[in-house]
Amino acid sequence: MSICTPFNCNGLNLKSSKSNTFKNLLTSQFISQTLPHTVPLPSLHLSESCKGNRKRFQHVTASAAPAVEAPKTSFRSKNPRDINVLVVGSTGYIGNFVVRELVRRGFNVIAVARERSGIKGKNSKDETLGLLSGASACFSDVTKLESLERSIESLGVSIDVVVSCLASRSGGVKDSWLIDYEATKNSLVVGRKYGAKHFVLLSAICVQKPLLEFQRAKLRFEAELIEEAERDEGFSYSIVRPTAFFKSLAGQVELVKDGKPYVMFGDGRLCACKPISEPDLASFIADCVLSEELVNKVLPVGGPGKALTPLEQGEMLFRLAGKEPKFLKVPIQIMDFAIGILDFLVKIFPSLEDAAEFGKIGRYYAAESMLIWDPETGEYDADSTPSYGNDTLEEFFKRVLEKGMDGQELGEQMIF
Repeated sequence: MSICTPFNCNGLNLKSSKSNTFKNLLTSQFISQTLPHTVPLPSLHLSESCKGNRKRFQHVTASAAPAVEAPKTSFRSKNPRDINVLVVGSTGYIGNFVVRELVRRGFNVIAVARERSGIKGKNSKDETLGLLSGASACFSDVTKLESLERSIESLGVSIDVVVSCLASRSGGVKDSWLIDYEATKNSLVVGRKYGAKHFVLLSAICVQKPLLEFQRAKLRFEAELIEEAERDEGFSYSIVRPTAFFKSLAGQVELVKDGKPYVMFGDGRLCACKPISEPDLASFIADCVLSEELVNKVLPVGGPGKALTPLEQGEMLFRLAGKEPKFLKVPIQIMDFAIGILDFLVKIFPSLEDAAEFGKIGRYYAAESMLIWDPETGEYDADSTPSYGNDTLEEFFKRVLEKGMDGQELGEQMIF
């Protein structure tokens, strides 16, 4: 494993540009989306702060602007071992799976990371290097443009593809814009400077209804990424919008195992999802590096099987644990009341901004499905949500019931 020495220098704070494509992404209706099969696209539900001119626009397989043909870039004809793939967010939960999958496929992976990685920097430098086994570790700070640029320059190699798995750990307002927009844009700017012809972005299916700051930040970057491809026909992108991850549904495994009730909002049928395992998602992201069929598209993706409601997930857990089902049903109106109070208090105490945002995040995930939104019916459409992979949630639940949540800790992302 080779190591890139970090550089300590002041970064450049990129301003959020008000691009036309971003405005288009925040419109009232999507038109169509090209995937391996055609699916309807969701309408975007905007908060008051994001409402503006609502225009119809063409969706480049889920983005704005006319379809851009896949550029005939030379890197796709290379042997994987000769393709330099820069991965940012490489020690994050999904990012680490992606690094391992790319290494397994034989790519020359350059993994950008902090020396002390993990939740609150719990991993030492040596532990971080262990996580990135098989890749070239490049220690740098993605939130500082100059630092990242000088770190990549020191490698002395060109970059073919950038894969971004960056995501705010907390979903707080400032952190969302720092990571989901600014740091991700830094990786695009630096990647392009050193030759990148393709950018694979890990986004999220929930940006269909941008009511939260991290969703708006992700959409802003998606728009600018698409504009980059429009300006340069030799550059392409793949935007991956997964549904729920397995670990995000495992927060109540220990409770059920101990015979405690499974907590859900309303009757447990307010929302549903087609969860995808972390290895399957990493495999799909790796597919996006070379597959021309996945170029210049926004790609919603879920796991195999039917969509599951929280009620069905709870019933599955009790059955697998051999416990009698016990449910605690919480009225969703309780969250609405709490959010209303927090929104009032934040006007007096701005320091409560993130607390108010966390309440909204909790409310969102309690009531919104992680599936494709159908604007014609005004409902989420499980059948139109693409499936990928073989891992099932039932197999995952079996494993964590037997072996515990080691390696599946939610940490700062518990709210999600």
